Amino acid sequence: MTEAATRARADLRRASERYESTPAEGIETRHAFSFSGHYDPKNVHFGALLAVNEETLAPGAGYDDHKHRDTEILTWVLSGALAHRDGHGHAGVVRPGMLQWQSAGSGITHTERNVGGAAEPVRFVQMWLQPDVFDAPPAYGLRRVERAADGLTLLASGLTRDAASEALRLRRGDAALWLVTAGPWEPLPPLPEAPFRYAHLTAGSLGYRTVPGPQGGGRSMEPGDSVRATGDAFADPTAGADGVELLFWEMHSPVTYG
Repeated sequence: MTEAATRARADLRRASERYESTPAEGIETRHAFSFSGHYDPKNVHFGALLAVNEETLAPGAGYDDHKHRDTEILTWVLSGALAHRDGHGHAGVVRPGMLQWQSAGSGITHTERNVGGAAEPVRFVQMWLQPDVFDAPPAYGLRRVERAADGLTLLASGLTRDAASEALRLRRGDAALWLVTAGPWEPLPPLPEAPFRYAHLTAGSLGYRTVPGPQGGGRSMEPGDSVRATGDAFADPTAGADGVELLFWEMHSPVTYG
């Protein structure tokens, strides 16, 4: 763990601050971190996360064959349907309420497209996580998510603690991805503690304090906003008038190099 992770900080990033790209016709992407031709040396990762992209693919649009290696790729669809196919025989259609996991391992080539015949765009959040197992055989998983009654649903995890759960199994032993939900004006359920926590709001609105107690300033979030939290920051999160849904990363170590 780095020294920076010991300090409590909740870094709010607005959706409008994301770097926007159009890599091909019918594709719009908003990037949370440096990506492809966009490089900001002060914004290359957070915790073990390498990318958090909000993607929109118009009808008929998508990514042709492209390569990945040694990356955990998780996809959460907000609306529409996303068709996936890779060179190792894995194929699936990801719809709202489903999570797709692709472990690129020693190398994959895959396509991602708006499902054939669609009349509407597909919108999704795609997250890239650094594994701690490298050069492994590529792997794939797709699960339909049953939301937990307490509002805290484990989607994917590499933690030994979660080995017996229904969560997709990450090749990162100290990270987990959660879906967090709450009704109008309700406090969020107690969130897992970790040195690095990343919250991406997908629906509704949210208010929180930057740190616990009277020293914490009040902040609000709208869809597409995110918070990068260290220490005990991101305190007392509470849903707004329409409730809230967010993707929440629990990470116990940062990206490693070398």
